[in-house]
Order: sequence, then C-alpha cells, then structure tokens
Amino acid sequence: MQTTQVRERSGLGGPPDPDSPLAPRRRSLRENLMDGVRKQPAEDAPIRSASGVPLPEVAVPGTAERHPVDPDGGPDIRLGLPGEFPYTRGIRPAMYRERPWTIRQLAGFGTAQETNARYRMLLDGGATGINGVFDYPSLRAFDSDDPRAGADVGRGGVAVDLRGDFDTLFDGIPLDEVSVSLVSSQPIGAVPHLAMYVRSAERRGFAPARLAGTSQNDFLMETAITIAPEALPPAGSFRLACDLAEFALRTMPRWNPVSVSGYNYREAGADAVLEMALCLAHGQAVVRALLGRGLAAEPVLARVTFFLSAHSDFFEEVAKYRALRRMWAHWVRDELGVRDPRAQLLRYHVQTSGVTNSARHAHVNIARSALQGLAAVCGGTQSLHVNGYDEAVCIPSEHAALTALRTQYVLLHETGVAKVADPLGGSYLVEYLTDALEERARSVLERIGELGGIVAATERGWVHAELARTAFTEQKAIENGERLVVGVNTQLDGDAEELDRFELPDGSLDRQVAALKRARSRRDREGAGVALKRVARVCRDGENVMPAVLDAVDADVTLGELGRVFRDELGRWEFPLWQES
Repeated sequence: MQTTQVRERSGLGGPPDPDSPLAPRRRSLRENLMDGVRKQPAEDAPIRSASGVPLPEVAVPGTAERHPVDPDGGPDIRLGLPGEFPYTRGIRPAMYRERPWTIRQLAGFGTAQETNARYRMLLDGGATGINGVFDYPSLRAFDSDDPRAGADVGRGGVAVDLRGDFDTLFDGIPLDEVSVSLVSSQPIGAVPHLAMYVRSAERRGFAPARLAGTSQNDFLMETAITIAPEALPPAGSFRLACDLAEFALRTMPRWNPVSVSGYNYREAGADAVLEMALCLAHGQAVVRALLGRGLAAEPVLARVTFFLSAHSDFFEEVAKYRALRRMWAHWVRDELGVRDPRAQLLRYHVQTSGVTNSARHAHVNIARSALQGLAAVCGGTQSLHVNGYDEAVCIPSEHAALTALRTQYVLLHETGVAKVADPLGGSYLVEYLTDALEERARSVLERIGELGGIVAATERGWVHAELARTAFTEQKAIENGERLVVGVNTQLDGDAEELDRFELPDGSLDRQVAALKRARSRRDREGAGVALKRVARVCRDGENVMPAVLDAVDADVTLGELGRVFRDELGRWEFPLWQES
C-alpha cells in the first residue's frame, strides 16, 4: 500500500505547546541559521547520518575503504558501470536517456466512480501509470457495510466490494496501454483484488496476458506494519501472497505479482538499514518459495519488485538504492547461481516520505518531496510517486496532486539529472555511505537468517521489536532537538497555514453500501454459496486459491465474504507484544 501513514507529532496542527520539548522559544535570526551546525564532536559522539552511520568532516579518497564490503575487489569492482554487474550504478547503461522513470501518482478515495475521475485527471496531466490505493476495509477484506468498516470507507483509498467496482474504477482507461499498480498491500485483499481486476478486464476484452502492472501483496503489511483486525497468521498470509504470485507468473507475463513494501516499513519506523534488510529478507523468501513450487528462477526474479521510500537524508537515500541493487545482484548470482543479467536486476518504485511531512507550514512539504524525489532519481529508480503537500492532513486535493505531478516533470526536464547515468557515482561520500549501509544491512540480514527467515522472525515478534526500536530512536532525536524538522521543532514562528482541505464527496458511504446491497440481492445466492465452499476447500487442501477465487468473483461473491473464508480456514493471529528471547 502505498497508503501514507503519518506519525503524530506534538504541535503539528496549531500553535506549539510552550511546555513541549518540540516548541522552543522564539529565536534570533542567528540562532535559526545556526540550527544543526555543530563543532567537531567528541570522539564518542560523532555526527551521524539518519540511520546512524558516522560521517567524516569531509570525504576524501580512501574514505570508502573504511567499510571494505568486498576487500578483494576494490572500489572499481564494487562499482562497475551502469548496466553491468553488480549494478551499483544503475540497471541500464544509459538510464533515463534510454527510458525515463514511470511517473506514477497515487490516487484513491470515495467510490470507484469518484476515483476514476481522479485517475483520468492525472493521466491527462501527464502521469504515465496508475497507482490505485484502496481504503482500509478493502485492504483488509471487509465489506463496506461491515459495522467495523463505516468510519474508514472511502477514506485513505477507494472502496471496492465487487467485480463491478473494478468495472467502474477503470472505465475508459486502456488497460493494455497503461501500467496499473494495485496498491493492495495485505494478501488477504490482494488476492481478490487481482481476481476482480482480471475478470473486469476480460469483460472489456483485455486478456490477462495483455495486462501490465503490479500487485503490492506483502504479508508483513498485515502482520507487522498496519495491523489488521483478525489478521491472518504470518505463514497463512505469506501462503496467499505466493499463491497470487504463482498464478500471475503462469498466466500474466506482464504482471509483477509482488512488490516488497519497504516504503511502509520505513513509515512504520524503520531506518534505512532496517528497510534494506527487511526488503532483502522478504524478497529472498518469496523467490525461494516460488522456486520451491517448480517455477524457473529467471522469470521469478524478473518479476519480484520492490517499493522503497525516499526520506530526507539526501546522500544516505541515494546510497541506499545503490547498495540494495548491489546486494540483490550478488545474492542472485552468488547464492542462487543465476547468471542471466536480467534476473540479477533489482527493480523498484519509490514514493517520497509521508511520515516526514508536517501539517504546520504544509507548503514546505513541496520542497521536502522535491528533494526526496531528486534522491530517488539520483539513486536510479524506475518509477516514482511524489507526495502532495497536504497529505499530512487529508487526501491530496487536486491542486496538491497536480503540483506533485508537475514536480516530477521539473526533475525530468529542468534539473539535468536525467541526462547522465548515476550522476553522483564516484562521490567520496556517496561511495562511503553505499558501503557502510551494505555492511550494516548485511549484519541485520544475517540476524533474520538466524531467526529462521522473515516469516519466523515475524511470528517471534522480532520484526515488531526492531520497528519499535528504530521508531523510538527517531522520535527521541526529534524531541530532544538532535534532529531538526521545519514546522515540528524548529521554524515554528508564524500562524499555521489554512489549507483548502480535500473532503470526501457527500454521500460516498451511502452510495457504496446501497450498491453492495443491490448486488447481493440480484446474484444467484446458491451459486455464491457453492463458490465460497470451493474457496474454503482449496484453503484447507493447500491448493492455489486463485482459480477458486476467480470463480467466486464470477458468482458476485463479495470481498468481505472471501476475507471471512480466508480467516476461518487459515486462522486469526494476535501480533506478539514481546520479542522472544
């Protein structure tokens, strides 16, 4: 999901509390200018990057050798050239000269009809792909008329309950020409969402083999990140994710069936190192599981993708993308033994950070997101979403969405960063950070392996504990002033901005619930019941659930009914409060 999850911070919405550590006294101009400028610290308190890497006062030749990731190779071997192993410098020789990144703006709210209008607006404005986000009930496979769903229907994403909602959602959009990302994070929702999308596309004459896009489909989203009511156990959720992936790999050659959601790990509190390690551990687990199902390595590796965050520590973020590409390429070649260059490439989408945005002085978020987007491009992303400046307080308004979209075109056409592959390659600081992040992420990855892999680490509560640890470290740094954030703990003078907040269209919930009730009353009740029983049986028998879910979609079974069957058959899980020792 690319749903932005903004952590609450004191003083975001109005005048700062004078007793809060986030609300310093009024400062002089000199004090404001000197914020964050420190003399050389004591040896035991170095200046560090956002994820804790000690930073030199100035990077010089040899700085990168402080982290000799590949001591036998040297920096030239670690770097290579763009388009060459280990792909530190990018996945294509000419990068954006050859193909610009996909401009894929997030959209989703209210009903399918209302979101369809936003999709069309963005495509008409220059978007080259769709990022469709769903509301919380739809992500978690609850129907819109479920008593637990009412407060969230259409908020933070579009409400979908039936195949017919997908007919409306993509009405008039050429699905064989536009790449569609279904931001269905939890597999319990991703499985029926893909089935509904496929059946809806077929009704319009688009065969599954012609559909290009991505299902997010990340089991950690349900079990560790956005904890769902009645969550599936990690193993059950991971099984559904792999069922979807296997189905797509066998029948949808243009579809990426998994997008490991590092963005959401970061929004939940991870630093860059933990984001990297969780992404790699999860991606490796998916690949191994699919190989265990008899699929060939090359097509699997070519279609497992990643969804990463862009935060505000510019050089660290650039280094993060470069280190991840290198680590993935080495794992594919050295551990799996796969030599096909196309299978060694780490492909990913980037979204600028929602959690770094502030509600106070919200227009400053335009600058934040532009610089974060610049980091993503300098780091070699294949696809980018830039956040709207008002996402800390509401669904993006049309003005905010179009401003974010046009920010991408400023990056593409005006900055010059698309003219040269890996424009920061060879920077002493960037290479030092690339090596340092790889070294640290490798250590965390080894710990996950010791715990039995990413599923076992989730079941034992280790993932939850690590996210809590890094989130606490970040929040403490903000509260004690070690990390300064404009509009949060510095530059608080002046009144809070009055934003023209986006409001859901009146009656969205009522219209969605009424359409759902009409569909239930018109369908063949007996046929729907038979279809649900088949889904339950394949869950118990260990078969791939996708064929049975497609049949259920044909019988107008609802999203919530499918979710109930999955929970009944695969179990319900309470997330662990304490880390197992």
